[in-house]
Amino acid sequence: MKTSLPLLALLAFAGSLAAAPLAVTTAVHTQPSAASPAIAFLKAGTEPVPSAGASAPEGWLAIDLDGPFEGYVENKDLSKDLDVKPGTSIRLAPRADAGVLVVATKEDKTTITGLRGKWTQISLQKKLTGYISTSSPAAPAPLPVGAAPAAAAAPAPGGPAVAGQPVTSPDAGGAALPRQFAGRFVSTRRPLAPRRPYDYALVNESGVRYAYLDVTRLLPTEEVSKYVDREVLLFGAPKPAADGKEIVVTVETIQLR
Repeated sequence: MKTSLPLLALLAFAGSLAAAPLAVTTAVHTQPSAASPAIAFLKAGTEPVPSAGASAPEGWLAIDLDGPFEGYVENKDLSKDLDVKPGTSIRLAPRADAGVLVVATKEDKTTITGLRGKWTQISLQKKLTGYISTSSPAAPAPLPVGAAPAAAAAPAPGGPAVAGQPVTSPDAGGAALPRQFAGRFVSTRRPLAPRRPYDYALVNESGVRYAYLDVTRLLPTEEVSKYVDREVLLFGAPKPAADGKEIVVTVETIQLR
């Protein structure tokens, strides 16, 4: 079989992108536009692999993201069997003006994970295509704008808005969209060790930290220490840390799993 030179050049270029680790935490958008919602963040050091079935304009790279993804639909958009009706916009927050994660299809596999008034929170098991900017690899990951709000995802139990996992999209004002996260709540304080930028973090089942936690928005009456070393579900907005290499979740609510 003959392979054209342009195709070989394209494959070589794609391979070079996959081999170049990201210098900073980078937002993954639903469209090749910084104004579109972000559905994940790839941490610094991640080697993005180009999507095999999607292309992107200059300055952007299409990548595939495995689910599950968390989203919201209005209660009226569920069938009598509690399936999401095809054609429904699955949103990144329980608000009519929130960014759209994806439009539901008949083949989608969803699970109801919570209720928020007239909104139903769901987990979507589906591979999605996202886009990362390649035009300014040395710059901090831009926060998405134009959507009303994190993983976040996101998230799937045990894993948040990091490489390949769902995150969220931000508001028009630039704030990241709050979302649900699951994992083990830990203290970062260690005797005789330098203090971390945040006193708490969320780790996965392997004990690997995937996000620092900013708990300053919790009520003063909330006894944060009771969650240490326990599995939790929390709701908050993700953002890149000041160094661009870590993710910070501003916690709004927290509960034991």
